[in-house]
Amino acid sequence: MYIVCLDLEGVLVPEIWIAFSQASGIPELKRTTRDEPDYEKLMNWRLGILREHGLGIREIQETIAGIDPLAGAKEFLDELRAMTQVVIISDTFTQFAKPLMEKLGWPTIFCNSLEIGKDGMITGYRMRTADSKLSTVKALQSIGFKTIASGDSYNDLDMIKASQAGFLFRSTEKIKADNPQIPAFETFEELMGGIRQAMDGEI
Repeated sequence: MYIVCLDLEGVLVPEIWIAFSQASGIPELKRTTRDEPDYEKLMNWRLGILREHGLGIREIQETIAGIDPLAGAKEFLDELRAMTQVVIISDTFTQFAKPLMEKLGWPTIFCNSLEIGKDGMITGYRMRTADSKLSTVKALQSIGFKTIASGDSYNDLDMIKASQAGFLFRSTEKIKADNPQIPAFETFEELMGGIRQAMDGEI
């Protein structure tokens, strides 16, 4: 039995931190896991910038409210969910993800959570588990699933490599060049074709 494991940002929805960078006028916040492999370092750096500018959860959620899924993402996800089990595995946070899940038709998502003070400032974050994407894929495999994984960033590589089949989707040229063994797709049609091939045992 197959289960497809998808990243969220950059695959199904735009990057939240890039959108917030544009909305807040803080260009440093454009840095994502496409640029920084160390997620803990990236998040602590982001939280430092938010504190410096006095920005909290309300401002970020206001930006997220205006974010729509990428063109074709919901249709792709609907078709995929009709074909097999799907779970979104993301390093985002429940406080960010909920409105986006509504727009995607409430798919299952495994993500993390923020620690928020009474003043609305983000004081920290809690990871669901260590190496959450890889750990989740291994756990699914341990209960009998074959996994097919896709993502666009450094933090997706472990779950892609650990799966029976894995694909890069709209990734950077550097990540693609550094991982030439991983098929790389740019459209949902191509990704769906790759998933179908994997499920048919052709990959």
